Order: sequence, then structure tokens, then C-alpha cells
Amino acid sequence: MNRKEPLRAVKGMRDILPPDSALWEEMERAARDVFRAYAYREIRTPLVEPTELFARGVGQDTDIVTKEMYSFDDRDEKSLTLRPEATASVVRAYIEHRLDQQPGVKKFYYMGPMFRRERPQKGRYRQFYQIGAEAIGSDSPAVDAEVLEMLIVLLARLQLTGFTMYLNSVGCAKCRPQYLAVLRSELSKVRQQLCADCQRRSETNPLRVLDCKIPEDQPIIEALPTFLDLLCAECRQHFEQLQSYLRDRQIPFTLQPRLVRGLDYYTRTTFEIVHGALGAQNSVLGGGRYDGLSEMLGGPPAPGIGFSIGEDRLALTLARRGEAGESDEAPEATALPLYIVWLGESAYRHAAELARELRARNVVVELLADPLKLKKALELASRLHVRHVLIIGDQELAEGIYPMRDMAQGTQKTVTKEELFEQFTGRAAAAKERFRHEPAEKGTQTR
Repeated sequence: MNRKEPLRAVKGMRDILPPDSALWEEMERAARDVFRAYAYREIRTPLVEPTELFARGVGQDTDIVTKEMYSFDDRDEKSLTLRPEATASVVRAYIEHRLDQQPGVKKFYYMGPMFRRERPQKGRYRQFYQIGAEAIGSDSPAVDAEVLEMLIVLLARLQLTGFTMYLNSVGCAKCRPQYLAVLRSELSKVRQQLCADCQRRSETNPLRVLDCKIPEDQPIIEALPTFLDLLCAECRQHFEQLQSYLRDRQIPFTLQPRLVRGLDYYTRTTFEIVHGALGAQNSVLGGGRYDGLSEMLGGPPAPGIGFSIGEDRLALTLARRGEAGESDEAPEATALPLYIVWLGESAYRHAAELARELRARNVVVELLADPLKLKKALELASRLHVRHVLIIGDQELAEGIYPMRDMAQGTQKTVTKEELFEQFTGRAAAAKERFRHEPAEKGTQTR
């Protein structure tokens, strides 16, 4: 009897086996814990989407759409695609389910496989995995700063050190066309000196030239104009405010004026975190703003910002740390325990620091994203079903005492910072202990 050849995984796709899978579990558990603390909730979108979603959202002339997508015709001759990234899918779901009708900033996170037919190499596979998050509904730089803070907290939870955060602004619909015109003009002068891919990109998608990794092209690219040279006043103010908020949080960053992302929908803030352990392909994660994506997909105006972490690359980086450690279990939150309302710029900075300290202790906190009158802020908190609202204004900053409103009872009391921490960190610890000892038949699984 002839023995059949054993079947193998498809090229560029792989199995993740124990003990390596323990590291993946650790990454995902830490991500869930941190995202939960920042009031993000999980969204799960289909693996297969209409091809047009990515052609319109990611960009018709990007390498992803032109060369890398797994697309096929369904029986009804409709073109479908295995998702190459998740942001377009999340925004499609946001539009389809009218999530713009819900109050506040909508915060989502996701985990799962993506598909691109690239050349397989270390840390890069044709079926790869991403952890990501999206905050939709505000164009405030305060939201950008909170997203970047959340990422730094997650990397610290995973005990990752030695990374660098690169930061840039790629402008908006007002100033971006002006920059593209200047860039095309400059590229036309040096086109023949560039690699074949960049010669093509200089005409179809000139921003991708800035992302070229060919060493011989770097001196030419370094001499090209940058976005920061031509930002409009609004984008410059947005970017400077973001940098100020990051300095407040003592989050280090490096300005990288030629940093672009590979997708057409990015606007204003863009960022990337790189680590030397990965060699030339050293990006662990990246993201940015996509304030016009919803309109590109036929939806309402919905400014947003998000990021994706390459789990394959992050796992390679964390493997250099030594043995995977156990992260603390975050408390299960059935509602939003604390919402911090701030009145004025000084109050915002204090509120952001207070929220960061509470979140570091596993307290679930939401921070008001945009400046609102107190009445409007309390109405928003009520619609969000918040349990307690902490109010911080100039008087509270001066006195060191905060009004805290119990939204369910309709009562209000004043608390010091010490009393606030005692009340909520004690409650978080108690919830954590209950979660660990909850009987399985009640629907909660212990880990």
C-alpha cells in the first residue's frame, strides 16, 4: 500500500503550538486587561468582506490592493476578499449599524487573523494576527494622547523595553493636496534615480516613496520635503497640542517627518513603534488618524484614530525578554464605574493624570474627550450609564477636593484624592477577588 505524502500548511501560513501559544495568550490577556481599563469593548468583524471595501478605504493604488489581497468571486459573481486589515471593517460596521447614533466616543478593540499574499519572511506571514483598537467620534488631540498612553501602558504590562515611538502628522484634506503637489514635483526630478517600485509609486502613490526601505534610495528620500513643512494652521495646532499632552504624561517620542502609513485613509497623527530585536523589518505596531474614512465608505462624518499591533512580530520581540511572565488579572466590569469630567485646560491635564493613576491600579475610568459645559457633560454621562462622575474645575484644583456624583442615587459628595483612590482601588480589588472565585456554573471562567 502506497503511503500518501502528509499534507502541510499553506505557504506563508503556520500553526502556533505550545509552548509558544502561552506567550500569545499572555499578549492577548494583557491587551484585554488594558483595553478594558480604558473603556474599550470588543468588536468581531467577518474574515471576508466585499473587495470594494478595501479598494475604497485602503486605496486603489496601494500595494495591498494591487498586489497582496486574497480576492475571489463568489457564486453570485460578487468579488470578496479575505480581510488584509481591520480598520476598514470596523468603520464599515460602525456605518452599517448606525453606531453614530450612540453617545460619546465609540471605543472598540479586536484580535484576529488578517491575510496578505506577501513574500514570507521573519515575522511576516500570509496569514498574520493583529491586536488593534479604534476610537471613533472625536477629532480631539486628547483622544490621540490617550490612545498612545494606552499603548505604552500595554507594552509596560508586557515588560517590553528598548522600543522607540516615532510620531508625525500627515495633514488633512486642506493641506495634504498641497504637499502631494510639491512632493510629485520634487519626485519628478529624481525619479530615474529611484528603485523600480519607487519609480512606479512616484506616479501612482507618491507617499509610499517615503516608506521605501531600499538603502540606496535613502539619501534621495531624506532630501524630499516633509509634511511638517506644509501643515495648515489647524493641523499644526493639533500636532503641537498632542505633543504637549504626551510630554505631560512623560511619554517619550521621536519626531519622524517622513513617517507615513501604507494606507490611503490616514490623516493628521501617524505613529509607529519599532524595536531593534526585529532587524530591518523592525515595526511592532503602527496607526494614526483616519478622519475622512467614514465618508469614503458612504457613512456620516466620524473622525477616528486607531492602531494595529502585529502579534507575530510582538511575539518575536517578547521572546527576547526571557520567560513570559504572568500579568495580573483585571477586574470584570459590568458597567462604567467612573467618568471624569473636566472644565478647562488646566483641569484636563490634572484629570488625565488622575485617570492614568487610577487605570494603573486596574480601575475602569472614562475621561471626557472634548470640552463641554457641565450640564452637557452630565447628560452624556447619564446616557453612557456611568455609576459615578468626578468633576474637576479650577476651584477643585485649588482646593484639592472633588465633587463626585452618584448617578444612580442622584446624590453628591466631595472627596479628596486619597479618599477617591481608597474607594475605587478597594472596589477593584474586591471585584478581582470575586472574579477569581466565581463558580464556573455562573458563567465566569477562571484562568
